[in-house]
Amino acid sequence: MRSLRLRLLVASTVSIVAALAVAGLGLIALFEREVERRVDAELETHLRQLVGSLELAGPDGPRLGNPLADPRFELPYSGLYWQIEDEVGSWRLRSRSLWDHVLSLPPDALVPGVPHHHRLPGPAGTTLRVRERQVVFRAAGASPTVRVAVAIDRAELTTARAAFAEAMIPALVLLAVALSAAAWAQVVVGLRPLAVVRRRVEAVRAARRERLGGGFPDEVQPLATELDALLDERDRSIERARARAADLAHGLRTPLTVLVNDVGRLRARGEVEIADELESLAQGMRRHVDHELARSRLAADVVELAEPTALAPVVDGVVATLRRSPRGSALTWEVSVDPSIRARVGRDDLFEVVGNLLDNACKWARARVVVEVRRDGDAVLLRIGDDGPGVAEPDLGRLGQRGARLDEAVPGTGLGLALVAEVLTAYGASLTLGRAGEGGLEVRVRLPV
Repeated sequence: MRSLRLRLLVASTVSIVAALAVAGLGLIALFEREVERRVDAELETHLRQLVGSLELAGPDGPRLGNPLADPRFELPYSGLYWQIEDEVGSWRLRSRSLWDHVLSLPPDALVPGVPHHHRLPGPAGTTLRVRERQVVFRAAGASPTVRVAVAIDRAELTTARAAFAEAMIPALVLLAVALSAAAWAQVVVGLRPLAVVRRRVEAVRAARRERLGGGFPDEVQPLATELDALLDERDRSIERARARAADLAHGLRTPLTVLVNDVGRLRARGEVEIADELESLAQGMRRHVDHELARSRLAADVVELAEPTALAPVVDGVVATLRRSPRGSALTWEVSVDPSIRARVGRDDLFEVVGNLLDNACKWARARVVVEVRRDGDAVLLRIGDDGPGVAEPDLGRLGQRGARLDEAVPGTGLGLALVAEVLTAYGASLTLGRAGEGGLEVRVRLPV
């Protein structure tokens, strides 16, 4: 249950089912009460007819003057019955429908005119709902008291209730489905702003947006505002770190320059060993300063919106610079770049990547360097190959590790490929090393288009 949508849907479904179940039971109970009220009204009508038809017939007790109109009283075990008896049970009149069954009326303390209700066993194992009343005759010389009862089979009530429930349950099921669909739609619509927040956060992370912005409901807008404030604070922290790194670099460059000049004076005095040691230390410090400056600039720029950069001017500019170097002027440069291809990488970072990769190819190539840029599906493919000695398969994994150098005889710091890998990772790009068709090392870079 990690899904908020699933939680809300389950909670709403359970609530709907529980509410409809309670409502269904309540409706059945109300229907049963209404049916009993109607049955009691019918029994009261029969009871009044019985009382109105009773006649004093002499010492043998009352008799029924006119038969009741409902034919069920004449049909054995029809479900509708009546019975009249005196208080001591010395005589008794029964409907033909009772046949050989006698209603066992309980010995209640009856009050004339006040009906009583009973649930008594009936013929053939049935259960009856009985309405009883005490009647006192006022006649000359006698005041007989009789008990008049009318009964109906409760199976009719049970059957009516079952039929009502059977007809109501499909309607409740359809209502539950409709309410569940409405709840699902409500949950989807209600959670849609969170999906918008997620997409905008993703766009901020991918450098397609600067901030989440507004336009959210009142319940979600404070979250978006706090996230934007957090992004603002992050940018301020990065800017402060960038400024401190720049200050540190500027503070170290002057002493390093002085140190390099001192190295020259030491060599002039013949103290070559000390001069080499100091020069090595100075170069190491300069490498680390330049590397950290590049990393701080990368951290600051990637979080901003990266403008699409054309690769052709970058590649042409780096190649032109390398051609002016003694090593690059002796090489053949085969460059094939589509001028219309643009990558979603910052211009400075793209120069960092292309510059390091081409400088590496220039160092190791014997006579030829090939540079190719083309579209490859949903990405831009930058391929650089040289005809140098290449790299053995077991050593390919070491390339790109910070400070790793396979040949100490060739000048370098071992940080170029590591920095390239960091830049590409920040932009979601990939770097692949392998054997080039020209015979040396092949570098393939996939950049976001």
